[in-house]
Amino acid sequence: MFKVTVSILALAIAAPALAQAAAGEDDQIVVTAARAPQKLDEVGQAMTVIDRAEIEARQTVSIADLLSTTPGVTVTRNGGLGSLTSLRIRGAEAEQTLVVIDGVRVNDPSSPGGGFDFANLLSSSIERIEVLRGPNSVPWGSQAIGGVVNIITQAPTDRFRARARAEYGYANSAFASAGVSGGTGPLALSLTGGYLDSDGISAAADGRERDGYRQYGANGRATLALTDAIGIDLAGWYAHSRVGLDGFPAPDYVLADTADYAKTQEVYGYAGVHANLLDGRFRNRVAFTIADINRDNYEPAFGTDPSFIGRGRSERYEYQGDLRAAGPVRLVGGVEHETSRYDDGFLKRSVGITSVYGQAIVQPIRALTITGGVRHDDHQRFGGRTTFGADAALALATGTTLRASYGEGFKAPTLYQLYSAYGNEALRPETARNYDLGVEQALVGGRMRIGATWFHRDTRNQISFRNCADAAECADYPFGRYDNIQRTRAQGIEFAIALRPVDALTVSGNVSYIDSRNRTPGAAFDLDLARRPQETAAVNVDYRLPFGLSVGGTVQMVGDSYDDAANSVRLDGYALASLRAELPIGDRLSVYGRVDNLFDADYRVIAGYGTYGRAAYGGIRVALD
Repeated sequence: MFKVTVSILALAIAAPALAQAAAGEDDQIVVTAARAPQKLDEVGQAMTVIDRAEIEARQTVSIADLLSTTPGVTVTRNGGLGSLTSLRIRGAEAEQTLVVIDGVRVNDPSSPGGGFDFANLLSSSIERIEVLRGPNSVPWGSQAIGGVVNIITQAPTDRFRARARAEYGYANSAFASAGVSGGTGPLALSLTGGYLDSDGISAAADGRERDGYRQYGANGRATLALTDAIGIDLAGWYAHSRVGLDGFPAPDYVLADTADYAKTQEVYGYAGVHANLLDGRFRNRVAFTIADINRDNYEPAFGTDPSFIGRGRSERYEYQGDLRAAGPVRLVGGVEHETSRYDDGFLKRSVGITSVYGQAIVQPIRALTITGGVRHDDHQRFGGRTTFGADAALALATGTTLRASYGEGFKAPTLYQLYSAYGNEALRPETARNYDLGVEQALVGGRMRIGATWFHRDTRNQISFRNCADAAECADYPFGRYDNIQRTRAQGIEFAIALRPVDALTVSGNVSYIDSRNRTPGAAFDLDLARRPQETAAVNVDYRLPFGLSVGGTVQMVGDSYDDAANSVRLDGYALASLRAELPIGDRLSVYGRVDNLFDADYRVIAGYGTYGRAAYGGIRVALD
């Protein structure tokens, strides 16, 4: 698989690459690295940016499927669309990725590891995704050990805009979304709604019953300018989802068809005031955010009441200042307090954490940007923790950008890990240290970009579930408990290439080699971490014909991995291919279609759980400006 990928990228490099540079790529603005706007060539950390144009070109419905083709990222799903979907960055645990939507941290306090379930994240309103790979706890705090996925939805606009999309395909899958934005005077608004209904596939690989999925949701943003320098910002997100599940029925207690299902309701909100003082050189923001997730599982065989409930809620108060001081110095810092709540119907708990952080961004010369920062978190349960981070980016006139970074990660134990029936109130926070070195080169007037990044991360005090080891321990914890028992190491290299030989053709590809290992003394020492393939690769090609028809395809390749920590259950590698096309009809309407898993590959990402075979979809898209 690895050799095939390298061959494909070599062919892409050999494509004719002439003409003018793609305008504006060096001036691209990102906000995730320092939690403040920066040019991408001023960032010393490894990042991938996905914009709305790429989301639409790929005809994306599930954001997780799109993210799975980015460097250093792997995704697993417990069956069909809507089932538990976990994203891992550079071999870190899925729960060690911080997810942010419109400034709101959306990781679920009621889930065992506090992770975000990507199952219900659809593309209806998403304008931009920034993926930062590697620990970044200085600006973002707890949970950013593996990295940060920052989701930004459609921003309000001054003039009226509208767009809509509807498609139908495999398994009676129907997806529709519509959005409008506009403004009047000092007020600007955007609103998007979406609906998805699908018969799905069987969650159990050997099952015959389809486990369907349905979601309806909406989100919006608003800005109100009180003066030229002061304004109010609001954002809200709502999604209600229902997915069929398979369980482990008696007498065999193996994964099989059942009538189980789950419902999830997600509500996220942001309310803030910004004040840009000193002619815009001193930007201030005060905000309140809330994330509220309700999960209910049902087993009809045992009645109509939920068999499990999870209620997770986090409330955060935050201030951030961004001062462009005299000369080459910029200071970014803030103060935050977050309260997280957990309720499983039997136990209610809450915990608070107060944080202060500061960063200095210095440009001693125009080509060199150096960033350094420190953060201190004071956790109600285990006390204080200080983390550091630093990075540098050197953007030369030759088109070469050199990057280096050191980052520390920090993750507080979740309420479930501390207080549930399996909890341990003596837990310590997980920590990580990461080193990055990267280089990117622009060639042929910017129409070709190639890059490589090496990284190394060590994680300590990783929290894992431990079964009781002796009679005394079993008396206190008969079903086991969580403990700081694991050390892990991940290291590897990521390659990426982007080509635009002519305006009508774009080619991009990436190859990642990630060696993720258990470094805990004992029987599992130096074994591969579960569900972490060492090799992944993806190639995307899109071409627009002179009469407007766009055609494209994606090839994604994933190497072998193991389903368990003991490395006893092997998951074979696989390759997936997809084709897509879109034809405009006039200036406002287009029709499109795609075929996923073109060659009907039979593969597994989790042992025993089903995956989609060949599937075709078709739809229409409307845009009004």
